This record gives sequence, C-alpha cells and structure tokens, in this order.
Amino acid sequence: MSMSDPLGDMLTRIRNGQQANKSAVNAPASKLRANVLEVLKREGYIRGFEKVTGDTGFDELRIELKYFDGKPVISKIKRVSTPGRRVYSGVNDLPKVFNGLGISILTTPRGVMSDAEAREANVGGEILCTVF
Repeated sequence: MSMSDPLGDMLTRIRNGQQANKSAVNAPASKLRANVLEVLKREGYIRGFEKVTGDTGFDELRIELKYFDGKPVISKIKRVSTPGRRVYSGVNDLPKVFNGLGISILTTPRGVMSDAEAREANVGGEILCTVF
C-alpha cells in the first residue's frame, strides 16, 4: 500500500520519537525529506541525520533527535500543506510562527528553506510545516 503523505509520516515519526525520549528515529529516504531535515539541522532543531540502508534493503534517513535539559527541542511540529489541501504564500504573506520564535519550512523555486531565508531571498512558495 502506498503512503499518501510521506512528509507528514516523517514529522509524526519525529514527534513520536521525542515523546518516547528516543535518541534517533528512522524514516524512509527521499530528496524532499532530506531537504526538510537539512533546514531543521541548520535551524538547530535536530542534531543531524544520515542516509543508511535499512533492514529491508531500502535507504532510510536516521534522524538524531535533540534534547535540552531532558526536554525535546521541538515542542510542536505541524504539517500545514497536505496532499488534499495545498497552502501557498507570497513573500509578503509568510506567517510568523509563535511571533517569530518558531519557523515555517517552505518549498520555493530556489529549494527548501525556512521562512527567514525565504524573506531574505524574496521568494514565496508552498508552506510545508511549522516548527516551534
């Protein structure tokens, strides 16, 4: 059976892994997922990630979760644009997450980037998720 929302699945794996105090979680590999994880790493929400071969022989992304004083760094991670309802935003209409304390991750013509990077590059795009 095919998965209808692969990015949403990865975000749920991260959320569940942090609730269970796991040090790392695995998710199936794809370019979009790797690009989103690169933004999370740049912004300091995860320690890092690497591409590994899983038990089934398919490539997986091993995501190292980050904690501060025993609490997860990511307190809220939410999918905004879903396969059934795409959400696009221009550069002037990009929402601020928790009054600028969180980030939005969006895909633009220049690649996957955070909302701050998109404002700096003066581009809009599809809002994939918000992180706080």
